[in-house]
Amino acid sequence: MPRSLLYERLAERLRRQIRGGTLRAGERLPSLRRLHRDQRVSLATVLEAYLQLEREGLVEARPRSGYYVRAPAASAPRALTARHATRSPQPVRNPALLGVLDVLGRRDMIPLHAATPAPELLPTAALAAATARALRRDPGAALGYAVPQGLPALRARIALRYARCGLDIDPDEIVVTAGAMEAISLALRASTRPGDVVLLETPTYYGLLQAVAAQGLRVIEVPNHATTGIDARRVAELLQRHPVRAAVLVPNFNNPLGSLTREADKQALVAACAAHGVVIIEDDLYGELAYSGQRPSPLRRYDRDDAVVTCGSYSKMLAPGMRIGWMLGGRRTAQLLRAKCFTTVATATLPQLAIVDYLSRHDLDRALRRLQRALADNAQRYRQALHEHWPAGTRVSSPAGGMALWVELPERVEGQALFEAALAHGIGTLPGHLFSSRGDYRHHLRLSCGLPWDARVETALRTLGSLVERLAADRGR
Repeated sequence: MPRSLLYERLAERLRRQIRGGTLRAGERLPSLRRLHRDQRVSLATVLEAYLQLEREGLVEARPRSGYYVRAPAASAPRALTARHATRSPQPVRNPALLGVLDVLGRRDMIPLHAATPAPELLPTAALAAATARALRRDPGAALGYAVPQGLPALRARIALRYARCGLDIDPDEIVVTAGAMEAISLALRASTRPGDVVLLETPTYYGLLQAVAAQGLRVIEVPNHATTGIDARRVAELLQRHPVRAAVLVPNFNNPLGSLTREADKQALVAACAAHGVVIIEDDLYGELAYSGQRPSPLRRYDRDDAVVTCGSYSKMLAPGMRIGWMLGGRRTAQLLRAKCFTTVATATLPQLAIVDYLSRHDLDRALRRLQRALADNAQRYRQALHEHWPAGTRVSSPAGGMALWVELPERVEGQALFEAALAHGIGTLPGHLFSSRGDYRHHLRLSCGLPWDARVETALRTLGSLVERLAADRGR
């Protein structure tokens, strides 16, 4: 039989299994060699069948992993309207956050609100062993103060990691912090004064909004689009019209959208901010969590004028509770270090020693590949569940990295109402209005896909879909 007919038959067989639900979203397809052996066809035939299904959008290839079933195409959240970028700078006016987070501190819930990987996706045992070794080796040093800038051995490891994406970072410009949020807050403190204007994306992480509010700053918002990321053209327009002092940007897998800003737009963003004397505070927390395994460039790569302070953390890729982050200070390093000395003095020594020990004994890339594959599988399965169990009018983002899914609810359903209804069923979510300085996105919701897919998660997502249907029906009466 001609090979063209063989691959078409094989593709059609797999197509039926995918559409019939035998092969589910996020599931790994048989390897080329296994299908070659089982179906008694050539490797070239199997490869051509997979390529055909990939062209149809039914499967996707993942480097060093194989082919996986894609979730059905779902409508992405609608693009933001121009009104978000034309408001005058104002203080953050969204006070509802603390009450929500108090409730979400409960331990008896399915934490679909928490944008952190589940412990089983992280090298928890290896890090526990590293911590024990660091404590045994020198208890006095482990429990004492480290130098305020951070341990030299850890700063050298951070610099080495950035070299993998083309950045030549001097370890002496790195300041170790208590997580990325401290890094961002210190960079804001060193770059602005109360009343200054700060540019933020919309939607953006609620923690960034709170950091800006705590320092008495005013906000101007720029749209972030689910498919293309930060609107670089609009940024340039806003910088022409407003006296922006700093910009806090998340170009790689923005939380909550999961969007990735295009490389050309990253260059344009850095150039525009440098031309107007605007300091960019880059939150690169999710840069290592690309589902493809190909790490996107930080904005720092395009910085020729020392306009960018890049902030990162081990929280999402190794251990959230160790609270080890950093900032690349450039010529601002001394100023940033002074700001740190006047606040937390120094970052805890034991977790720094533990991470250095772990990195000296283990392959971080291997741990990251496992985490990236797990998050990619989770995102596909979560999206599939929304497609199957949530009512018409639901739209969901399709991120290429990170662990956030941004859901636009049917028009009559508000995220706050769903949040409250979900709490009664022991399910944590986050309403969309938290991700705006003015409380926008009231018909949106953020879900985290950091929990491994299992029956408990599937039941929770099915329950949420039923709650959305009930809320829509109640509002329609």
